[in-house]
Amino acid sequence: MKNENLNDLRAFQIVAREKNFTRAAAQLGMSRSGLSHSITALEARLGVRLLTRTTRSVSLTEAGLRLYETLHPLLSELDSTLDTLRAQGEKPAGTVRITAHDHAILSVLWPRLQPLMKRCPDIRVELRIDYALTDIVGQHFDAGVRVGSSVDKDMIAVRIGPDFHMAVVCSPEYLMNKNVPVTPADLKEHDCINLRLPTYGGLYAWDFEKGGKKLSVRVQGQLVFNNSYLMMQAALQGMGCAYIPLEMAQPYIATGELCPILEEWWPHLPGYHLYYASRRQTTPALAEVIAALRYE
Repeated sequence: MKNENLNDLRAFQIVAREKNFTRAAAQLGMSRSGLSHSITALEARLGVRLLTRTTRSVSLTEAGLRLYETLHPLLSELDSTLDTLRAQGEKPAGTVRITAHDHAILSVLWPRLQPLMKRCPDIRVELRIDYALTDIVGQHFDAGVRVGSSVDKDMIAVRIGPDFHMAVVCSPEYLMNKNVPVTPADLKEHDCINLRLPTYGGLYAWDFEKGGKKLSVRVQGQLVFNNSYLMMQAALQGMGCAYIPLEMAQPYIATGELCPILEEWWPHLPGYHLYYASRRQTTPALAEVIAALRYE
């Protein structure tokens, strides 16, 4: 296979994954017009249309979907093998892509990765905020982060953080002239700031536990975010009650800017775990990241 054909196939893989020429071109380090020309040339050589393009969207044709489903695992495996070969006998190098949600990144990953990146300047790290249970192999990530160690059988989980509590908080201004909730059911009488999950597009249910009893409450309110730090900011501004990790809220509880409520019902959650594919060869760069993040 000619080298330029392999480049065109890789370009197609990125466009098919992103469903967007602008994002794909940025990842490939080329112009949008150059990328479009590569795809057009590939379609001409194959004699089939791979993509349906409009001014607003990009979608796969039947032939394009078939090619992508065959091509994606092959190129992923090729990239993994090449990274391993390049790193043999050399200092750790290459890009490590990790998906996690915002609190995990700011509280665990970022503080521990900074010293590693200073020590190993050839390691590049890409962190992507995502609340979904990401298919890291299918989405071409090296690792993901989730609460707890329960992962698919072809994955390895490594603890990277301590157990923590979720907390319900609001501002003193919000509570003025309102009854303080005594049980989780009382939250139905309050404005609550919801979190929208990408998985199935649902709202996150607030979990509680007390004396061995566990329950989930679906709350209502004027605001919905997909970012826990925005939820906390809204709570600080008196917009309602927020359900966030206690560690995030603790500094504001200490200053009196946030009031803790339903403390005896706050659930205890297992810590963050990094998960990655067991069937892939771990590159030296990923091994360094795992070692830096591992919680002792």
